[in-house]
Amino acid sequence: MAGIDRVQVNQSTLIGLQKAGASLPLKAVKILSRMTGNYLSKFKGRGMEFDEARPYQPGDDARNLDWKVTARTGKPFTKLFREERERSILLWVDYRAPMHFATQGVFKSVLAAQTAALLAWSAIHNGDRLGGLIFSEDEHLELRPQQGKHAVLNFIRKLSHASPQTTVKSDSDSQQKAAQHALARLRRVTRPGSLLFLLSDFRSLDETAEAHLIHLARHNDIVLIFIHDQLEKKLPPSGNYRLNNGQRTITIDTGSRTLKKTHTERFHTHEAQLRDLCRRAGIHMLTCTTDQDPHTVLQEGLGRRRT
Repeated sequence: MAGIDRVQVNQSTLIGLQKAGASLPLKAVKILSRMTGNYLSKFKGRGMEFDEARPYQPGDDARNLDWKVTARTGKPFTKLFREERERSILLWVDYRAPMHFATQGVFKSVLAAQTAALLAWSAIHNGDRLGGLIFSEDEHLELRPQQGKHAVLNFIRKLSHASPQTTVKSDSDSQQKAAQHALARLRRVTRPGSLLFLLSDFRSLDETAEAHLIHLARHNDIVLIFIHDQLEKKLPPSGNYRLNNGQRTITIDTGSRTLKKTHTERFHTHEAQLRDLCRRAGIHMLTCTTDQDPHTVLQEGLGRRRT
C-alpha cells in the first residue's frame, strides 16, 4: 500500500482495494480467532426470516409457536422460517479522537477505514448486503444494509468524508458515551444472523457497552478487530520524544522504569479485558497494529492460509 496518506482517509485508496477485498474469505466455514487461543468456530450463518404459519404438528419446536394466530383461531399454529438469500454485514468503525494517532505506519483511523473497505468489497463480492456505522464524539453516520457496488461506494464516501478530528472536547467520558450510543444503535438495526465487524481501539468501554456486545453476540457473528499502535503497547528506549496529533504537540520522557512498567501493564490489562469479553460472549477477536498490512491480517484471521 505504498503511497497512501498515513494521516487522512483517502477515498481513491479505498476504492482501489476492490480486488484485494474480493479475495477475502467471508464465505469460509471457519474463522481463525488468533487472539482467543487459536479457537476455530463456525459462523452462525445467514439469518432466518418468517415465511408462513401452519397448524402445529407433533414434533414441532414449541418455541416457534405463533401465539397471535393461535389466540385468534383457538388452535395451535407454528411459525415456518426460510433462510435469507443474502446475509447482512455491518461494519462498526470508530473515528473517536484516540483513533487519530500512530507512531508507525498509518493512523489508527486510516487503518480502520482501509480494513473496513476491504471487508466491504468482500461482502459485495460474496453477494451479501452491506451496512455500517461510523462514529466519533460529535458525529454518527448510519447506513442501512444494501446490495451492490453502489453500497460500497457510498460507504467509502462516508468513510473518507467523516470528520477526521473531533470538534468537541474529547475526554474519557465523551468517548465512553459515543461508544455506548454507537453500540446501542448497532443493536437496534442489526437483524439476527448478521455478521458484524467492529473496528476500534476499544477505549473507554464500560459495562453498558459490554452488555450491548454480549446481547448482539447471542444471535449474530461478531468479529472484533483490535487496532493499536506499537507505542501504546511499549514505550521506546529512554529519552525525550515529541508527539503530535495534528493539533498539539507533547513531549514524553521515557527514562522512568516505573512509567514504562505502568504503561505496559495498562495496555496488557486492556487487551486481557477484551480477550475475556470475547471468550465469554463467543466473539471472534483479531488484532492489527498500525504498521501491519490489514489485508494480510484479515486473510490469516478469517481462516485463509498464505501459500
